[in-house]
Amino acid sequence: MKKLTLIPPNNIIIMDAFWDRYVRLVKNIIIPYQWDILNDKLESVKPSHCIENFKIAAGRVDGEFYGAAFQDSDLSKWIEAVAFSLATHPDKELEKLVDEVVDLIEEAQQDDGYLNTYYTIKGLEYRFTNLREGHELYCAGHLMEAAVAYYKATGKHKLLNIAERFADLICDEFSEDKNSKGYPGHQEVEIGLIKLYEVTGKTHYLEQARLFIERRGEKPNYFMEEIKGPRFEQIFNEFTDYDLSYAQSHLPVREQMTAEGHAVRAVYMYSAMADLAAAYDDVSLLDACKVLWNNITHKRMYITGSIGSSGILERFTTDYDLPNNCNYSETCASIGLALFGRRMAQITGESAYYDVVERALYNTVLSGIAMDGKSFFYVNPLEVWPDNCLPRTSKEHVKPVRQKWFGVACCPPNVARTLASLGEYIYFNESNSIWVNLFISSEANVIINNQEVSISMQTNYPYDGYIRISSNCEKSTMGKLLLRIPDYINKYKVFVDGEQINEIIIKNGYCILELEFSNQIIELDFDISPRIVRANPFVKEDIGKVAIMKGPLVYCMEEVDNESNLPAYYIDSSSDLEEYYDKDLLGGTMVIQCQGKKVRQDEWDESKLYSERKINYEDKTLTFIPYPFWGNRKTGEMVVWIKE
Repeated sequence: MKKLTLIPPNNIIIMDAFWDRYVRLVKNIIIPYQWDILNDKLESVKPSHCIENFKIAAGRVDGEFYGAAFQDSDLSKWIEAVAFSLATHPDKELEKLVDEVVDLIEEAQQDDGYLNTYYTIKGLEYRFTNLREGHELYCAGHLMEAAVAYYKATGKHKLLNIAERFADLICDEFSEDKNSKGYPGHQEVEIGLIKLYEVTGKTHYLEQARLFIERRGEKPNYFMEEIKGPRFEQIFNEFTDYDLSYAQSHLPVREQMTAEGHAVRAVYMYSAMADLAAAYDDVSLLDACKVLWNNITHKRMYITGSIGSSGILERFTTDYDLPNNCNYSETCASIGLALFGRRMAQITGESAYYDVVERALYNTVLSGIAMDGKSFFYVNPLEVWPDNCLPRTSKEHVKPVRQKWFGVACCPPNVARTLASLGEYIYFNESNSIWVNLFISSEANVIINNQEVSISMQTNYPYDGYIRISSNCEKSTMGKLLLRIPDYINKYKVFVDGEQINEIIIKNGYCILELEFSNQIIELDFDISPRIVRANPFVKEDIGKVAIMKGPLVYCMEEVDNESNLPAYYIDSSSDLEEYYDKDLLGGTMVIQCQGKKVRQDEWDESKLYSERKINYEDKTLTFIPYPFWGNRKTGEMVVWIKE
């Protein structure tokens, strides 16, 4: 089965009022800020020791390994972010900096291709003896992704050669002859191997990714057998009573009907499964992806596109269990969900997958980073009361303010590489067609019928539903333009060169226009009015509550715009949702207001915790801002779901 093609980042320029504030941050703020952290240059941030670990492994300095077993992956994701940035904004000095880091990585690599600072420093005799916890294959996967991205951006082979040497070792070590049962405890290497295959054409990388997926869930379970080995050493205490579903190894992948375990591991694995289904034309594997996708998005996903409702083990729990004030909703998990959804859309051509991709990108992924690019949320709750976010409680993982860095720092560089690669999410194409998936002001060069076609999109989405797309090419050529019609759009108009299209053809959620690509103007006019949204009644947490959305954006109430004790507010869902653009608020944003009431607190006797007295209310105007922007002003309460 054929996948629709991503347009290379160097063929896309983003110039968007909503996204520019974040895209510009990548090169100007995020990359240098994270580089300083990786080098332990910021006194106010807990040391990363990431670069220092590589220097020790390379023999440049003496010392002990410091940090988590997967610390190497932070550097790989940073390099990948730089690579995507260089593809659109060439920078010789930044490229030189990466080349110097690549030299360091090469020095740290062993003669046989092995590359992992944790085991190089702590003892190479223990390598590949604890796949459950060791993260060697996870780090390898991120190295491969970084190498492919840097090669595509610069044409330089050194990092790609390093990644290939390690990949060749992995293919040998986990061949059917040597270790026919092993697979990673944290999925990621499968994605990396597939990307290596796509850029090199070497099929043994693709085949090894398939073997890792097919072995998962076999009996006897590899992880349970591994701990019996003479050199096995446990790394993480929380794995003492190991739950096989935690790493999705409880069943063969085709038999997994529900999304279980660690959310990031799950969606990384599902992404690889989708890639493999397409590469091997494997219908049963694609069907498994569809079952798992539907379980997540129909029963286990938050309105913000976040997943993983448990703070313990960062995992899925059960259908409709979606608590708002103690959920985990890791930023990386939503990034993984977007990667999974994008692949499913590429394979099926169905827009429903992008409804979720868009939701995750606009809400949870952006919530994960502050507007200054220098602090981050690992966890993305939908309700916060700062006073009860206390250590050693059920909410110790919930932070009312973004953190400068983390001991486990997977999310910040993951956000960086996602923002840097945003262009890859906007369009697809094939021989004579262009798909428009996201409505982000941009310019793209696409090959249609062997001719270069320039596409320009202009919009103030998601604050305004008007989208203008122009096409241009030296010699006109016939083709199709497929425009995604989001699931939240009920009213819309389509125009071509000023003429309204009355008979609109819709297939798989896309409006299909047969065009002669030349100097043409296509206009979309979506009704993107704010709307009230309710949860399925099986979501017990949200019964009797509503949320407000505008386009893909979820809105929330913050204490700074309202008053304290936000759960005391009730919304009048019959009142008008009035919106206005405030250019001075949060760099410019659309604010939504409506009418409601609040429980009167001044009438309550403070000496009584409980009473039979009647509750009285006072009229209030409720103010909402986009959820991804919360926490960028004063520290205070936040809530998404409001009592109706």
